[in-house]
Amino acid sequence: MPDYELMFFFFVIAILYSSVGFGGGSSYLAILALYGIDYKVLRLIALLCNVVVVSGGTYIFWKKGFVQWKKLFPLIVLSIPLAFLGGRIQLSESIFFIVLGIVLTSAGLMVFFYNPVKNIEATVSADNNDIVNASLGGSIGFVSGLVGIGGGIFLAPLLHLMRWDAAKYISAACSVFILVNSIAGISGQFSTEQNDLDFKFIAYLIAAVFIGGQIGSRLGAGRLSDLQIRKWTAVLVIFVGIRLLYKYILV
Repeated sequence: MPDYELMFFFFVIAILYSSVGFGGGSSYLAILALYGIDYKVLRLIALLCNVVVVSGGTYIFWKKGFVQWKKLFPLIVLSIPLAFLGGRIQLSESIFFIVLGIVLTSAGLMVFFYNPVKNIEATVSADNNDIVNASLGGSIGFVSGLVGIGGGIFLAPLLHLMRWDAAKYISAACSVFILVNSIAGISGQFSTEQNDLDFKFIAYLIAAVFIGGQIGSRLGAGRLSDLQIRKWTAVLVIFVGIRLLYKYILV
């Protein structure tokens, strides 16, 4: 029997995150950790759900002309191989959850305090250093593959701080970034031995996020990017992150 409660949570997360161009990997990981799912499959499930959710949004952004491939290339040129490398690394359970706790807490704080300006066309910086962008993308890509997030939750606030481009182009860039890094991370994991995967369980969760992602992508950021919703989502992620750190460091 499918876990309908877990499917519902994944469905809601997919709607909320896809509406603003994200995949929801950090929240999927948080929920799975709360449910006590085997740590060996946590990041695979989260990355697969990321791919399903952001694929629709990426296509819509591309079709509307918001994906700037030339400008985006430096961000992903190192992130893809490093996300693959991160996906290949097999951590022990305690180390994995300590790293995950740090990442979730950091990501939650990013979301909680992140309030993007919608119209920054006039303040876009003319100084976009390709080396800086490549280093930034590569670092986030490695963490993405290592713990099972897409990386957009870190990339978006940083790009806004850098005045990388207008908000709609940053959302498009993050959507593509999450997609390619999630695929690379999955590839890295499957390049190592994968045992005891419950494909039926994973398929139910993928179905839930597919439906939620399609709804969120079409509703768009303008309707569902409510500040309080994002803050409550951040509180969940921070709570799980701190809980994991307490359990695996202090106890």
